[in-house]
Amino acid sequence: MRVPRSLEVWKMGTVNYLNALKLQDKLVSHRKTHKIPDTVLSLQHPPTYTLGKRRTDHNLLVPESDLKTIGAELHYTQRGGDITFHGPNQAILYPIISLRDIGLGARNYVEKLELTMIELASLYGVKARAGRVGETGVWVGERKIGAIGVRISSGITSHGLAFNIDPDLNYFKHIVPCGIADKEVTSLRRETDLVLPTEEVIHEQWISCFARLFGFSDIIWKEDTPILPDNWEAE
Repeated sequence: MRVPRSLEVWKMGTVNYLNALKLQDKLVSHRKTHKIPDTVLSLQHPPTYTLGKRRTDHNLLVPESDLKTIGAELHYTQRGGDITFHGPNQAILYPIISLRDIGLGARNYVEKLELTMIELASLYGVKARAGRVGETGVWVGERKIGAIGVRISSGITSHGLAFNIDPDLNYFKHIVPCGIADKEVTSLRRETDLVLPTEEVIHEQWISCFARLFGFSDIIWKEDTPILPDNWEAE
């Protein structure tokens, strides 16, 4: 008989990238010491470009000094993957979960992350697929709809995945998205003929896909959570 497992989901709205990064670091530390359960941050960012640990700056196609003029920030991270964009109307999940507890290796973890986006797209009649060799993320035909960049430390995950609901796709013109040249970026709005519900509903649908695929039997929703709870600051 499978032991029931709960997933705590923090619905956070729009969060500055560096604040989200700081929060993830703290949550990873707390998950390693079993102070918190498996947790997912559900949010979006203001316009932000991020580079992975390979530091592929050449895939940023405009001078860094020009980013302020388009209202975007640039941050370097320790996740896998290449350069990507985060912004309004793009859903983001940052899972802070123990792979050891659920018996998954890194490859299977990423494959399941891909499936969450494939299933979410299918709810709107969009046939998405995992990337082929040399591709990362999730695609609709030859157009990328979702990105993945994860970090795993002592079996605990951080960073995560981004799904394009209806972001301003012009921001992607300033980069080689995920280091893959000559490919388009798309969005759920562009690919479906259906009327989309609110973004909150789509976030919740995505979380439901995530919970089912990763074997969580219960979702605990938390709203209006501070970026760093007061009792963490002194630690």
